[in-house]
Amino acid sequence: MSMSKSQSQETQITEQDRYLQANNKEFNAMFGYPNNTIKTSKYNVFNFLPLNLFEQFQRLANAYFLILLILQLIPQISSLAWYTTVIPLIVVLSITAVKDAMDDLKKHRNDNQVNNRSVLVLMNGRMEEKKWMNIQVGDIIKLENNQPVTADILLLSSSEPYSLTYVETAELDGETNLKVKQALSVTSQMEANLKLLSAFDGEVKCESPNNKLDRFTGILTYKGKSYILDHDKLLLRGCVIRNTDWCYGLVIYTGPDTKLMQNSGKSSFKRTQIDHLMNVLVLWIFLFLGGMCFILAIGHGIWESKKGYYFQNFLPWKEYVSSSVVSAIFVFWSYFIILNTMVPISLYVSVEIIRLGNSWYINWDQKMFYALKNTPAQAHTTTLNEELGQVKYVFSDKTGTLTQNIMIFNKCSINGTLYGVVYDENGQRVDVSEKTAQVSFSYNKLADPKFSFYDKTLVEAVKKGDRWVHLFFLSLSLCHTVMPEEKVKGELVYQAQSPDEGALVTAARNFGFVLRSRTPETITVVEMGETKIYQLLAILDFTNVRKRMSVIVRTPEGRVLLFCKGADTILCELLHPSCTSLRDVTMEHLDEFAREGLRTLLVAYRELDNSFFRDWSKKHSEACLSLENRENKISTIYEEIEKDLMLLGATAIEDKLQDGVPQTIKVLNKAKIKIWVLTGDKQAAHIGVGISGQEGMQAVLNSDFSFSQFCYLQRLLLVHGRWSYNRMCKFLSYFFYKNFAFTLVHFWYSFYNGFSAQTVYDTWFITFYNLVYTCLPVLGLSLFDQDVNETWSLCFPELYEPGQHNLYFNKKEFVKCLVHGIYSSFVLFFIPMGTVFDSVRSDGKEISDYQSFSLIVQTSLLWVATMQIALETTYWTVINHLFTWGSLGFFFCILFFLYSDGLCLIFPNVFQFLGVAKNTLNTPQLWLSIVLSIVLCMLPSIGYQFLKPLLWPFNVNKVLDGIHRMSHSPPLPGLSQDQHSASRRSAYAFSHRQGFGPLITSGKFMKPKWPKKSSLFKK
Repeated sequence: MSMSKSQSQETQITEQDRYLQANNKEFNAMFGYPNNTIKTSKYNVFNFLPLNLFEQFQRLANAYFLILLILQLIPQISSLAWYTTVIPLIVVLSITAVKDAMDDLKKHRNDNQVNNRSVLVLMNGRMEEKKWMNIQVGDIIKLENNQPVTADILLLSSSEPYSLTYVETAELDGETNLKVKQALSVTSQMEANLKLLSAFDGEVKCESPNNKLDRFTGILTYKGKSYILDHDKLLLRGCVIRNTDWCYGLVIYTGPDTKLMQNSGKSSFKRTQIDHLMNVLVLWIFLFLGGMCFILAIGHGIWESKKGYYFQNFLPWKEYVSSSVVSAIFVFWSYFIILNTMVPISLYVSVEIIRLGNSWYINWDQKMFYALKNTPAQAHTTTLNEELGQVKYVFSDKTGTLTQNIMIFNKCSINGTLYGVVYDENGQRVDVSEKTAQVSFSYNKLADPKFSFYDKTLVEAVKKGDRWVHLFFLSLSLCHTVMPEEKVKGELVYQAQSPDEGALVTAARNFGFVLRSRTPETITVVEMGETKIYQLLAILDFTNVRKRMSVIVRTPEGRVLLFCKGADTILCELLHPSCTSLRDVTMEHLDEFAREGLRTLLVAYRELDNSFFRDWSKKHSEACLSLENRENKISTIYEEIEKDLMLLGATAIEDKLQDGVPQTIKVLNKAKIKIWVLTGDKQAAHIGVGISGQEGMQAVLNSDFSFSQFCYLQRLLLVHGRWSYNRMCKFLSYFFYKNFAFTLVHFWYSFYNGFSAQTVYDTWFITFYNLVYTCLPVLGLSLFDQDVNETWSLCFPELYEPGQHNLYFNKKEFVKCLVHGIYSSFVLFFIPMGTVFDSVRSDGKEISDYQSFSLIVQTSLLWVATMQIALETTYWTVINHLFTWGSLGFFFCILFFLYSDGLCLIFPNVFQFLGVAKNTLNTPQLWLSIVLSIVLCMLPSIGYQFLKPLLWPFNVNKVLDGIHRMSHSPPLPGLSQDQHSASRRSAYAFSHRQGFGPLITSGKFMKPKWPKKSSLFKK
């Protein structure tokens, strides 16, 4: 529509700060608009190292260990060599940096691939191929069928009648239903004429870049006239051209200014319950650590004041120590450094490795691979795996999630008669199967051959000319916003904005009421072979509040009819009082449809008096032109005419359930997982799971996990989720235990060294304990352990319950680990001490020296840690054996290397345990210490595991006992094909969209009949 300059000023929008002119690079360059390059990567060669390190040290754990390193560089308090912290810190930072670099490299590759795509651009009167990244605001580009849209462009012209362009917006909003875009008539006339397009110098004033996908306002000024622009004329980057041979567009927004990139904000980081628990426990550990350091500092102060002060002739104080109090302060920080391994840095990197490995299991799971679409299951995040084993509620959409999103006209109720039910020869109702004979539509040459129906009585009613049946299907053929196409003669294609509408119009088509074509003023229907043209007087569009839509038409005989379809909860209130008995019968039919899980709506009509309609039409026009409260006024006008409706019947659309949905729901219910089916798109659950089905990919792109069938959810939760949770709990319990046992030995040792912050272990043992010696066994446990196999996990959903109540790792379990670690550290210090006290070798030399004692404690500790993880392992693989026993063997190899004569002689200040390995390992005291330590440390664990199911049984223990008594695994549970009945029917179930009716009636999709230009100007 055109308007004068003064009128256009009244409609200008706020923040209208983008100005551009077509084919004028100099003018557009004045505003400094970005080119079309996109950049989703974070790093480059020059900033990677400083930026990545800056980000890593923003993490509390890394910053904590950096502070420890700085403390270790202070000689007055340093009790450990600097490399005991530097080496683990460098390893952790390097692993994380490599992971970040690989992720960013993928983004660089994706960016380069997109930026280097080609598109045709109008340059000097001809089309030239340019890369996407070189496109500028104001360029005119050509897009072809199935080609993605390069930037946000104003549609100028297209190959289709009425300048329509069909686009798929799945990447933007997840919907695969095609959307219709419409060019202005003033630009449509240019068609593909390169001379006219090159001469086009229209000026656009529009809003600044924003992320609102359904909003665009602007004004095009061309040849002295101004034209309003809205989002129906804008093709967004990320859309794909469909069913359109070609179209031309003016580039409005590029690169980071496009709505697609404006919506590409930072994703929120999700944390699991275990993450939150770990934060609390780490705080507890810090407090415990500070308390121990304080106690040891006090002990040191007392010792120095009572003994050290008088012992200075043999052990003089440092020059910076003026009193026992000052010495105690220094010792506090020395012990803070020594005891820091209670929270080792390897904890966090180990957790990430475990989560990454369990994510790969999901990606690799062939039993979650959907062969029909060649779609595997995918874990889009690595932070939520164990959370899958703790789910209590599942909130699910129905369409496309539980169902296939393929709509089929299944049943209907017309004037109180139920159609769609099949009976056998004995009059018994039977279910439809592959053997059931289909109804023949041979009488209708325009029928869709893919349409199936099984109740012959409805076809017979149509053939007999039943008035109510004909009126019912006439309503379905008229009351909609479907766009018919006939690109190949005789092959009708319906472009529907929802599959429900397409199913209803297709049903009307097959029963003899064929939607053939439409214009802004008319709808052409072939009724039982006879072509009739209905004048379209008005479309009363759908809104979420109204939950209905209506059309008003004038029949060829001159009658004015209103047809309405919508939710039964709404239309029942609008029916004429004479429809009471018919309404009751129809509602009974609706209840039956609901029990079968069908999507329902009511259909009604009203015949209007010509004079009444003229008066109403005048009011309607005034409301549409109103500047204030326009929507409310229109809604009130609609209500004046949508009343006293005569009920025609009801439709029942089947959206078939995916295979295995009922069986999956039953299994999840047994696992005490409550399933809530929501209406509409509300997926704000903690863990997002996308079903890559018929509804598009937006849910998948925004999800944490995705797969193709709902039935795979039981495997995701009951197998991968439960295993991940169990493994993570075992890992944390063992990890905290082994580090408490390792670290707290220093506490007992302090009572024998004057609280002097001397370490029990060799510094290289401290460096390698978490990084090398105990790393692989715990990773093997956390990546491969299974309490039961996948078959038992699915057959006994009750096994899932402990995760829901977080029974396997919580504050209580942590305290148990702490107590067990304290006890083990006590054993690991005093048993070696007892075995070497006043002991001599076979040659008569004493073995109670510090270095021999240190080696005995180290070896006993590793044996205990190894046997403890062997006790925790329930599923042994070759890798588990290699990691567990191989790490123990590797310790002895490293031991002989680090304590070798060569290293100790070359670097005496670094390697100080010369000859200790071969002198100590052949003493019986070492092996006695190992045996006693293992027995005394393992007895509490074995006793607890034996008594726990007897004294404090869980329900799951009984299930596990039953499983272990069985000799073989049962077959995997099959997938049921039974239909799942719904308890409530779908009210106005089809996914209608507001605003499509005005586009049809406005005539904007119609193309003026100017002479067709036949020549293309090319050089």
